[in-house]
Amino acid sequence: MSERSFYLLAYDIANPKRLVRVAKLMESIGERVQDSVFEAYLSQSELQKLLRKVERVMEMEEDSLRIYSLCQACRTKIRCVGIGKPTAPPGVVIL
Repeated sequence: MSERSFYLLAYDIANPKRLVRVAKLMESIGERVQDSVFEAYLSQSELQKLLRKVERVMEMEEDSLRIYSLCQACRTKIRCVGIGKPTAPPGVVIL
């Protein structure tokens, strides 16, 4: 399997039915950290597959998806205030 990168994915979907469909797609690949924000470790092929699926659901004139790639150095600077913690890399268990 190819190397995975860390992504922050945030969406704004205007229609409730499309919103549910996009949310289910995101839940299948990442960790929900806010209502419409997910963190995920994805390979390039996994990201492209996700984008193809999401683009079939979205209305480009009404909806948006933002994808931020965060490098290792940036991940170490993630701060959580209140409940929650940054998503751990695949295969890592935090006790």
